Amino acid sequence: MEGIALLADPLYGYIQFTVPRGTDPAEPTEKALLDNPWVQRLRFIHQLQSTWWVYPSGEHSRFQHSLGTMHLAGRFGEQLYPSLVTACRALRDRCPSFPLVHATLRAAGLLHDVGHGPFSHFFDEHFLQPRFGLTHEILGQRIIVRRLGAILRALGRSPAGPFAPRERVDPRWVAFLIRKPADGSGPDAPGWVRLLRPVFSGIYTADNLDYVQRDAYMTGFSLDLVDTERLLFYTFVHPKGLTIHRAGVPVLLRFLQARVAMYSDVYYHRTNRAVDLQMREIFAETMGELIRENPARRLDRYLGMTEWFLLQKVQEWARPGARGVTRRQRALGRGWSDILARRVKWKMAYDRVLSLDEADQGKRFRNAEELQREIRRHLPPRLRDLPFEVDLATQDTRPLNPLAERGKTVNVFNPATGEVSPSPLREFFRHVPPKVALCRVFAPDHRHDRALADAAERALRGGGPEVSETNL
Repeated sequence: MEGIALLADPLYGYIQFTVPRGTDPAEPTEKALLDNPWVQRLRFIHQLQSTWWVYPSGEHSRFQHSLGTMHLAGRFGEQLYPSLVTACRALRDRCPSFPLVHATLRAAGLLHDVGHGPFSHFFDEHFLQPRFGLTHEILGQRIIVRRLGAILRALGRSPAGPFAPRERVDPRWVAFLIRKPADGSGPDAPGWVRLLRPVFSGIYTADNLDYVQRDAYMTGFSLDLVDTERLLFYTFVHPKGLTIHRAGVPVLLRFLQARVAMYSDVYYHRTNRAVDLQMREIFAETMGELIRENPARRLDRYLGMTEWFLLQKVQEWARPGARGVTRRQRALGRGWSDILARRVKWKMAYDRVLSLDEADQGKRFRNAEELQREIRRHLPPRLRDLPFEVDLATQDTRPLNPLAERGKTVNVFNPATGEVSPSPLREFFRHVPPKVALCRVFAPDHRHDRALADAAERALRGGGPEVSETNL
């Protein structure tokens, strides 16, 4: 019990973390990471982007999710370590002690979201990437190495025990686990680190196993399809990579089904997406007023950039008679006032659930804007200037979208042959119910729903004959 503390958690009961022993109150431990301002700032960023405006109980933060991911990353370590040792031996690579592997995975779990900004992935897509060519993962890597590296290097144990002599957590490997350099550059991570990357980048990970369960629990969405313990039990490290035993495939299918259900019914709720469309109109301008310099070069200024800060500023801009507010800021403040008061601008005129094959067919449209142009082409001439927006799930690049991962493979072990072979994730989706993608059209009101629905059907079907059957 000495040197270990507990955090109560609704999913896991208790989460362990290391704290200084009574004999050494200055000992560097995981508590120093948890209490660091860079980690604590995640308390002020919602886990669910804008979904909390639709699900009132979904008010949980990135901080809570990060704690859960830390816990599950440690559980992955406990399950995988014996096979990791065997795989490293087969590859003639060195494997460090279990406590060091445990601590490294847990640190990556705790810090995988440390670079997030206001509204999380929305911030990446609509400001950080187009303005500076950055993502929250790139920022997170810089924060881990440059701001949290000293704490990580000073750690001497995990909840599993002390490291072997002269072993230390390397911040570069923690950063590597949360994001492998896309161009192959960066640190030459040792074999054991590369073998463990799928714990954060695979099809089932410490990250998505936590957020699917946590988001379902916190929103009140009924979900009983995730069996983490059974999934972990059938997972091991093979020299070819992270592998699932064939007996665990049904559990993996149920998890994929759970992700699809959360995506279509919670993350992709029609009102949530309507709010996103409305927020998109003012978000980049708002962030441009608040962040004028590249945050990767001014990390200390980025420390205070949270949702609480953003929402406080836009409310100040909207306050009548507020001093020092520009005309542009006042207009942005009024736009945010509509969102905060849930005066939703866009109404759903049409939606359609796409099968897997239809989703692939829909990929002939490179983005929602291209489909929007095609729908407009099929509208009657008198409605060609009608304002409307298209929301296309198959084009949504956020990690929450399981469709974006269909090109990945899963290593499956067949006990009958003793062989490990990669199976395309796309084949797994054929066993999941067909509610996998959504196409929606939003308009300012419902006056032209029928015309928009007919035009959308014709566009999706490749411009064939007009159809009268719609969802309305």
